[in-house]
Amino acid sequence: MKRKLTIGGLALAAAVGGVLAFTSPPRLLSWYDRLTGGTSGARLVAEGAAFGSRGQSLDIWKPETAGEGPLPVVIFWYGGGWAKGDRTSYAFAGRALAREGFLVVIPDYRKVPDVLFPAFVDDAAEAAAWVQGNIAQHGGDRERIAFMGHSAGAYQAVMLALDAKRLTAAGADPANVKAVVGLSGPYDFHPFTSERSIAAFSQWPRPAETQPITFARADAPPLLLVTSEGDETVRPKNANNLGAKLRGLGAPVEVKNYGPLNHEEVVMALSVPFRSKGPVLADSVAFLRRHLGE
Repeated sequence: MKRKLTIGGLALAAAVGGVLAFTSPPRLLSWYDRLTGGTSGARLVAEGAAFGSRGQSLDIWKPETAGEGPLPVVIFWYGGGWAKGDRTSYAFAGRALAREGFLVVIPDYRKVPDVLFPAFVDDAAEAAAWVQGNIAQHGGDRERIAFMGHSAGAYQAVMLALDAKRLTAAGADPANVKAVVGLSGPYDFHPFTSERSIAAFSQWPRPAETQPITFARADAPPLLLVTSEGDETVRPKNANNLGAKLRGLGAPVEVKNYGPLNHEEVVMALSVPFRSKGPVLADSVAFLRRHLGE
């Protein structure tokens, strides 16, 4: 039986000739993406730009060639169970979206155990506020912004879009958020059962306030919720339940299920070497273009 190649293991390192074992899997994927042509058509225009009140940093990716006028903006939050991850390891996602004509911002946020809910969501709100205030300097359109993320990053994106008061508190205008793409994200996961959700959220005295589904509203920005039957980390019920609640309220939402793909393979499909795993990038880009424009 063939062993699956996933972000969660070191099989990728063996597949590309053996890279140092201590390299993080997403960073390794970004390296492999670059090796197989992922840098074509995209460039890093800001690295480690400071934002917010807590010394956080973000990177900005831009199309190699851009037409006239400001570009639509995608803020992409990475996953890692609210406990790990960094912006540079997800360069493959920034490059993939930038090649499609978007200005892509990848912010860092504080992690468990240094902080607990809602600190990492507040960091995301500060990143969104920084983008609205500064992205024009990099050729972006502050009034055409989408939130996107994978896993815990999808939680960041969806929670922030639905619980819009956090954006307002940070100084951002929720009306500028035109679309949201959540890849394999947890949105309805109380009671907490996983170690990471317990560590990040169980101390909060009102658990419902930690759940994106609590904040579903009829006037939410359009959402694309991606899931897959093969995901044993974040079960499809999260996207299905949130999608059903939003539809019941009359909010614009789409739910896509990529069948046998597992949790890691959904985000891997954004990269050049694993694009054939599923049309995650194509579907996400089509959705973003419909709501952000070219």
